[in-house]
Amino acid sequence: QVQLVESGGGLVQAGGSLRLSCAASGSIFSVNVMGWYRQAPGKQRELGASITSGGSSNVADSVKGRFTISRDNAKNTVYLQMNSLKPEDTSVYYCNADVTTVHIRLMKGEYWGQGTQVTVSS
Repeated sequence: QVQLVESGGGLVQAGGSLRLSCAASGSIFSVNVMGWYRQAPGKQRELGASITSGGSSNVADSVKGRFTISRDNAKNTVYLQMNSLKPEDTSVYYCNADVTTVHIRLMKGEYWGQGTQVTVSS
């Protein structure tokens, strides 16, 4: 199958920066869209940003201008550079990927990472 391993979360003061990384591994044929979602306590999971294998990105209005998504296709890794962080950015951030795997045949699936906590103090 596919594993998504996230890193880079932590505690930061308002106005600070963090960079999240997520590496996909396993029986991968290709990775299409990769993205970052976030979920605060008591709230629904929401999209932060996503990026296609061709480099087209989609960024939520709430983080536009502060967050930048990028990826390294050779490493099947997606990054989220978060600048000018605000207390309301505090959430668990989840990596998501649409992956075509190869075993006996090609199969498409959606995979999630385990989540990494980002806490922004005021």
